[in-house]
Amino acid sequence: MDIQNPKFICRDVRVHYGDFEALHGIDIDIADRGVTAFIGPSGCGKSTFLRTFNRMNDTIDGARVSGTVTMDGQDIYDKGLDPVLLRARVGMVFQKPNPFPKSIYDNVAYGPKIHGMTTSKAEMDALVERSLRRAGLWDEVKDRLKIAGTGLSGGQQQRLVIARAIAVNPEVILMDEPASALDPIATAKLEALIQELKERYCIIIVTHSMAQAARVSDKTAFFYMGELIEYDATEKIFTNPGDSRTQDYITGRTG
Repeated sequence: MDIQNPKFICRDVRVHYGDFEALHGIDIDIADRGVTAFIGPSGCGKSTFLRTFNRMNDTIDGARVSGTVTMDGQDIYDKGLDPVLLRARVGMVFQKPNPFPKSIYDNVAYGPKIHGMTTSKAEMDALVERSLRRAGLWDEVKDRLKIAGTGLSGGQQQRLVIARAIAVNPEVILMDEPASALDPIATAKLEALIQELKERYCIIIVTHSMAQAARVSDKTAFFYMGELIEYDATEKIFTNPGDSRTQDYITGRTG
């Protein structure tokens, strides 16, 4: 699939866990703005592939990544590149909301403090408010910034985690099944937020829900048994897939 000015270019990406090859030579370009969804059965490699974009596989014993992943033309696996700085540019939201055991304010301020992004409390206050507004959470928590982030509802916690991710001004947001622990109302709010954020960020989402992929994404990649089977505009993948395995998965014949 031809992508103009891609954010990521991946060529022959393979991930091994010990002797087991979990991903078999993935080639894909990811657009700079908008939402790209990864779908496929459990264990097909989509979350493993998602973790290659911020080198989270580096933290797993026995995991080994080969091939090339470039971001804006830079090899993100270059030995001279600091993974901590990469992860500031490539934020991640996990399946289960994971706010720090700190106040709402301190959750959002944590990254900017580490990276020295502000020089005064007024600047930090403004950054925290801006991040919470972008995450669609400010109006719900503006009078409770000192309470623990863990005291929020599940949907609010997930939006707090997104606020924390965007506070360090990333370029990319990775989401690994971000709505799987949420109720339908919280899921709808999260999906509306993704639609707003995609104007500003490159978003890559792994989802087990094909309906969610169809609702939120611009492009969809279908993975099966460690291979990228098909990658195209979301509408085409869901209405006129080019591979019978994609068709079988979407219609529920396989899963």
